Amino acid sequence: MKRMKTILAGALLMLSSTAMAQATYEAADGTKYEFKKHMFLNLEGGAQYTLGEAKFKDLISPNVQLGLGYQFSPVFGARLQANAWQSKGGWVADVLPADYKFKYVAPGIDLMLNLSNLFCGWNPNRVFNLTAFIGGGANIAFDNDEVNTIASRIKNESLSKYNLEYLWDGTKVSPFGRAGLEAAFRLSDAVALTLEGNANILGDKYNSKKADHPDWYFNALVGLKINLGKTYNKILPPPPAPEPEPQPVVAPEPAPVVEPAPVVEEVKIEPLRRDIFFVINKTIIRDTEEQKVKDVADYLAKYPNAKVQVTGYADAGTGNDKINDRLAAGRADAVVKALKEKYGVAESRISYDSKGSRVQPFAENDLNRVTICIAE
Repeated sequence: MKRMKTILAGALLMLSSTAMAQATYEAADGTKYEFKKHMFLNLEGGAQYTLGEAKFKDLISPNVQLGLGYQFSPVFGARLQANAWQSKGGWVADVLPADYKFKYVAPGIDLMLNLSNLFCGWNPNRVFNLTAFIGGGANIAFDNDEVNTIASRIKNESLSKYNLEYLWDGTKVSPFGRAGLEAAFRLSDAVALTLEGNANILGDKYNSKKADHPDWYFNALVGLKINLGKTYNKILPPPPAPEPEPQPVVAPEPAPVVEPAPVVEEVKIEPLRRDIFFVINKTIIRDTEEQKVKDVADYLAKYPNAKVQVTGYADAGTGNDKINDRLAAGRADAVVKALKEKYGVAESRISYDSKGSRVQPFAENDLNRVTICIAE
């Protein structure tokens, strides 16, 4: 009786603490969310491992679980669940190695505690939630024919007796307790992907063998959690209050202002130089050099009194004077033509010259395939 009172007191304490848990959430844009109580459905399937003496792989069974629950607060919930399909037993001995299976259905109730909301606060948009649960119920086992057949063989063939002292037939009902964790990954407001692991403890008579300790089975499940109905109320932020209309202001007549005569300061213009390089034996301005021509045009547009001197060159390392004079003149002509026709520079602001290969402005031979523009 004292133990029962302790359990009830602990449950009441948990209920009171969850009732005070955060039940509202405000997003960065001012939108508020209020938690709403709701039902949910669990649909899960996976595998069970029944603790026994056989090899691990021989004690794996298929498993399914159906749950219907209610979320009372962001932290506390409960569900009715039914876990079912198959359990196994077995042993490994020199005389008669054996494993066997039997079926069961185990309805029960779980108390659920959302650890993410408990420690981090409720957030309806959180992607991951971790929930711990503890519960119990009744395990209803049946179809235990395989181990009964093995027991008959042991008796008929006078084999060494194995400790099947808790052999049962028909239907066996055993109370069980269980605990576990559920990881839920939010897919939408209504659906989450769940991964669940739970451990179940029963009396020693579950698997027909006497072992002088409780019997256990463990379930690993994957499935869906489906919320039945709205899980929150959404409250949009109020629209901003309209700004009051400005009242007309009658300004006094300004006193006449005598402006001082403007002082004209002489502006010193820094000269601009651009070297426009050409490919050997070519007078066409490449795309990579076009920006330099535009720089000269922009400078002349900024300073209306400025003028530009355009001088063409050819390299002395190739060709002869006749060829190089033609190339140098053509390179200067190409720049002058671009300034006038493409950028609208007046001809009166452009001075033109050509040096051929007789003058080499650069020490490196290939750099003398150039038109030099100096604007000032």
